Amino acid sequence: MKIIVPMAGRGSRLRPHTLTVPKPLIPVAGKPIVHRLVEDIAGVLNQPIEEVAFIIHESFGKQVENDLIEIAQKLGAKGTIYYQNEALGTGHAIMCAKDSLSGSAVIAYADTLIRADFDLDTTADSVIWVKQVDKPEAFGVVNLNANGEIVELVEKPKEFVSDLAVIGIYYFKDVAILKNELQSVLDNNIIHGGEYQINDGIKQMMEKGMKFVPGKVDEWMDCGNKDVTVETNTRMLGFLHNDGEHLIDYDVKKENSTIIPPCYIGEDVVLINATVGPNVSLGKGCHVIDSEIKNSLVQTHAHIKNAKLDNAMIGNHASFDGNFKSISIGDYSVLE
Repeated sequence: MKIIVPMAGRGSRLRPHTLTVPKPLIPVAGKPIVHRLVEDIAGVLNQPIEEVAFIIHESFGKQVENDLIEIAQKLGAKGTIYYQNEALGTGHAIMCAKDSLSGSAVIAYADTLIRADFDLDTTADSVIWVKQVDKPEAFGVVNLNANGEIVELVEKPKEFVSDLAVIGIYYFKDVAILKNELQSVLDNNIIHGGEYQINDGIKQMMEKGMKFVPGKVDEWMDCGNKDVTVETNTRMLGFLHNDGEHLIDYDVKKENSTIIPPCYIGEDVVLINATVGPNVSLGKGCHVIDSEIKNSLVQTHAHIKNAKLDNAMIGNHASFDGNFKSISIGDYSVLE
């Protein structure tokens, strides 16, 4: 089994945090989004992972590439890096990794997190992960036949088709078939929304009678912008806390301070006259002094004092001193 992860864009909706760190590498509950995604998918598949292929922009740099390869290696898999340097769509991104498109594979976009527990239907040609939503008109949805098989993909339907939204994770029993269909999409210049789309390859597979079935997830968490990323951090902390994971470093330096779970507290964190939590992630090396923080995500080596924060997201090496409340500041920012 292979996992293919298109993650070429930095993520403009999450600026300024993605100006220095690509969105999939922003930590949620102490671990990068893409790291959690790959681990969760591997857990659902419950079978050996041979390779994890990442499609990135070349500007991400060698350190990011090394970090991604390490994620694959932790699963006992080979890590492979491919480049998509032009934003030409999901279908084009997948084809940038065409040398890895063989055998069974899961394709997963790296700006989402899931919680799922089901047996993968390996008799189907493909499984498309879906989640029941309240406002299907805002999503791409699947239409099912009487046998519960997917017979149609509909993008943002104006009239009700179904409430099962496509979340951007797909299983293919033989991903080489998708590769051939996407090659046809590229060769025939089939473009929607100015880009080459995975859906056009999937539709061609459906037209040839291939069996597509839905795989439902229990939780689907977005990391598209600051507010939903902070919300996802909160939800993930709750899940991990309920799972019994140890989220607070044993050597946190604490003076006249209180931690209200669930929280993630990384290595070398210093808390002085601070109340932290609930639903707070503090990355490695953070210092929090004379402050209250709740429902917030703080990356590494940030220094915060004289603050009362709620629904905040603070980047790496940022320095914040003040009485602002709902903020979003990126790496190396200073507010005094």
